[in-house]
Amino acid sequence: MARVIATVGFLMVLVMAMIESGIADTGCQNDLQALMASCLPYVTKTGPQIPPSGACWSAVVAANMLCICKYVTKEVEALIDIHKVIFVAQSCKRPFPSGTKCGSNCPQLL
Repeated sequence: MARVIATVGFLMVLVMAMIESGIADTGCQNDLQALMASCLPYVTKTGPQIPPSGACWSAVVAANMLCICKYVTKEVEALIDIHKVIFVAQSCKRPFPSGTKCGSNCPQLL
């Protein structure tokens, strides 16, 4: 039950951040929805770092990760582990290019 509440809370914060930043008007919206639906358990702060599922893999491969990365706010960062995001992207053979800015706590991904 606590996990469901945390997931709903995460989605609400993410949607608010999308509306505020204008992401809802970009091509990132469908990518973000697919990532949230498939990859959320692999990037939350709680739990161990585990390899992504096939569904998450497909969502990452199809997503414009650099576009989505631009909209990682401090509110989103409070709920996800950016190191797990990097791990998932690398696991899916879609590593971020060196120097990519993704959120504020991890200004450049190496």
